[in-house]
Amino acid sequence: MLDTRQIGLHAYYLGTSWWRKQSREKLRQTGQLPVCSLFYHRVADAHPNPWSISCADFERQIRWLQQEFELISLPDLQRRVSSGNNDRMAVAITFDDGYAENMEFAIPLLLDLGIPVTYFVTFGFMDGERAFPHDLKRGIPLPTNTIDDCRWMAEQGVEIGAHTRSHCDVGGIADRATLIDEVVTATEELSEAISRPIRYFAFPYGKPENMSQAAVDLTRQMGLKGVCSAYGAYNFPGEDPYHIQRIHADPEFIRFKNWLTIDPRKTSIGRGFKFLD
Repeated sequence: MLDTRQIGLHAYYLGTSWWRKQSREKLRQTGQLPVCSLFYHRVADAHPNPWSISCADFERQIRWLQQEFELISLPDLQRRVSSGNNDRMAVAITFDDGYAENMEFAIPLLLDLGIPVTYFVTFGFMDGERAFPHDLKRGIPLPTNTIDDCRWMAEQGVEIGAHTRSHCDVGGIADRATLIDEVVTATEELSEAISRPIRYFAFPYGKPENMSQAAVDLTRQMGLKGVCSAYGAYNFPGEDPYHIQRIHADPEFIRFKNWLTIDPRKTSIGRGFKFLD
């Protein structure tokens, strides 16, 4: 049974479908279709919370994405943005944090379907025993991935990315030594632990205030290929390909569909973004 808010969302989606289709066609004709990048955290049926999605809802989203979009890697997303021209609807899939339950359903599904995925892990929680503070605060310590998990995923072709050591608010770090440890040292230790190069870094929380130019400069100096935010923005051709702007994969399917079919009301988010000093 739909509540009033959900009815409104469905009405908006249906009522603006022609408008959004025409807008997408104009962008396609000019080679300015944005490329989307989604981020998930945890796919599981037990202990639902705001950063989880059920296995059935996740599969529903993935099957719909397969029908409607090209599912691409982060390097392919960057190539399209860098070229200044994109006339195909495409989506790159990522995960943040490193929840062990993702290996029970989500990762096997993506691997079986041959869908590229980048999996960002918080290095300090990769012993399989420490729970994230936001889970402890809710009284439900959820299992995290281990180094062996990440090695196995990397062997299967999953791109492993860095997500700091302690899942900190990078934008709030004033001490340079702490910033270096969270961004540089933790990334280097992750790379050594899984015997794979790390090419991407995702900011925890991912809002403008949670990032900094100083941190981005460090990732560039390390030779990383890009950084990811998480405040709900599209990636338009011709913008900075180093900064990959991502959209939360909302478990509510109608909201998810509206974001991915390019809502013109949202196309100004993140345009011309500048990291805070």
